[in-house]
Amino acid sequence: MNEFPQTLKIATVWLVIGVVVFLGFRYFEHEQQRSSFTVTKTGVIEIRRGPDGHYHWPGTINGLAVDFLIDTGATSTAMSQAMARALSLESQQRVRSLTAGGVVMGDLVRADVVLQGGVRVERLAITALAGLDDRPLLGMDVLGRLRWQQRDGVLAIHTEASR
Repeated sequence: MNEFPQTLKIATVWLVIGVVVFLGFRYFEHEQQRSSFTVTKTGVIEIRRGPDGHYHWPGTINGLAVDFLIDTGATSTAMSQAMARALSLESQQRVRSLTAGGVVMGDLVRADVVLQGGVRVERLAITALAGLDDRPLLGMDVLGRLRWQQRDGVLAIHTEASR
């Protein structure tokens, strides 16, 4: 009676194989996103389009590491309400936001945003929305302050130092 039944052994082996494959794919995805971001010798930030067809810019919100999804169609930067609560960000006011899914209510919060490559925005007004996942959207309120261009699947952002 000290041995596991044969079917339990087989199920355990398949479970372990599944976990290893899942973790392998997650690691591969993480490495692809990490290698898609570079800063050239002249200080130009280059972000390559990710496998999902979007541009991702690593950064922090009030010190919390996040992976921003660059959204040139968004007027303002947005995050999930759950993330705003986790960061203890107080609502400045309720706001209406026009999203791809229609008009939704959210909260206006303020936070410090630091983007890899040296871009900083202190006390940025961010819209916290209930329907977003944990990947915040970086909108034109930040991108409009920068000089950037998109070409051949690469978003080149010229920082002040590279001008």
